[in-house]
Amino acid sequence: MRALTWQGKRDVRIEEVPDPRIEKPDDIIVRVTSTGICGSDLHLYEVFGPYLDPGDILGHETMGMVVETGPEVTGVAVGDRVVIPFNISCNTCWMCRRGLQSQCETTQVTSMGSGAALFGYTKLYGQVPGGQAEYLRVPFGNTLPIKVPDGPPDDRFVYLSDVLPTAWQAVEYADIPPGGSVTVLGLGPIGDMATRIARLRGAEQVIGVDLVDARLERARRHGVTALDLGEHDKGPGDAVRDLTQGRGSDAVIDAVGLEAHGAPVAQAAQWATGLLPDKLARPLMEYAGVDRLGALLTGIDAVRRGGTLSISGVYGGAASPLPLLTMFDKQLQVRMGQANVWRWIDDIRPHLTDDDPLDVDGFATHHLPLREGPAAYATFQAKEDGMVKTLLKP
Repeated sequence: MRALTWQGKRDVRIEEVPDPRIEKPDDIIVRVTSTGICGSDLHLYEVFGPYLDPGDILGHETMGMVVETGPEVTGVAVGDRVVIPFNISCNTCWMCRRGLQSQCETTQVTSMGSGAALFGYTKLYGQVPGGQAEYLRVPFGNTLPIKVPDGPPDDRFVYLSDVLPTAWQAVEYADIPPGGSVTVLGLGPIGDMATRIARLRGAEQVIGVDLVDARLERARRHGVTALDLGEHDKGPGDAVRDLTQGRGSDAVIDAVGLEAHGAPVAQAAQWATGLLPDKLARPLMEYAGVDRLGALLTGIDAVRRGGTLSISGVYGGAASPLPLLTMFDKQLQVRMGQANVWRWIDDIRPHLTDDDPLDVDGFATHHLPLREGPAAYATFQAKEDGMVKTLLKP
């Protein structure tokens, strides 16, 4: 089959690789019909090379048709249309039963000290082949796939794999009071969707911050007060306070993560890390502060005293310094973590209707064949061509 594979820093390629096969009796094989490029895929493209091997198949936002099932699979059948959550969870262990599928005890990558395994996401999370390919092997065929109906386009459902539950959890963790305010930092796919969900769930004032004109205009069309970071040399904190009676917003969602704009020292560290041999780069990633903390520091500044900081952006350095005195003095509450996909599915499904209140049917800015995946990664990294969300079609 054809698959998009990692080959090195900013080097992904379409290659012919062996077809996946049934390895355990509850495995299924899915023929991929749509697979997204996630903002966190760019971390692999740019930073996380020390945890990848040439030939690793990327991608964790996948849906398609079941084409083969193991002998113990009864939950789905050949021909079923399914979405595959990005975190690989058994849905039966102690953690999964408590809605913490990202911490699944059956698939935790204990050798790396990580939570549940993820599709297409480095040795840190199991080095499991991802879904930017023609076919995908899916374990836990009875409990992991999300069955969806025939009829509506893939765009209606594919975001159940990651974007929708990640953004939903970000808003849930933000704990926005009824009629309250929230500032979303970063208007890429997760941040954009978080603004829509926040409005859907009753936030009266939704403020979005980004640098890219196309993203800012897209957010404004959905009723967001969009601030151009480039117009605020000292950060948008004062502008947010001006919009919120001088206090700051009730909550801030950091949907940016480790590659935030405007931290030249950390940016240099990331570049240097990417150039080092793996044996040297891994300790630097694990024990040094190589994150660009611009978005996180902005969030701490922009949230009101007693407010909530919800972090959905991915961070990588274990020693990133935080202004704990300020956080303590402001009495901030902080929640973060990988999305627990299945935890939120029943909350999200009622909104995936023909009325389309979240505009999921029009969420993708680009639909491209799989063969154009490498060019799409480069365009997405450069924030060009108005690209916010791309779905690849194998």
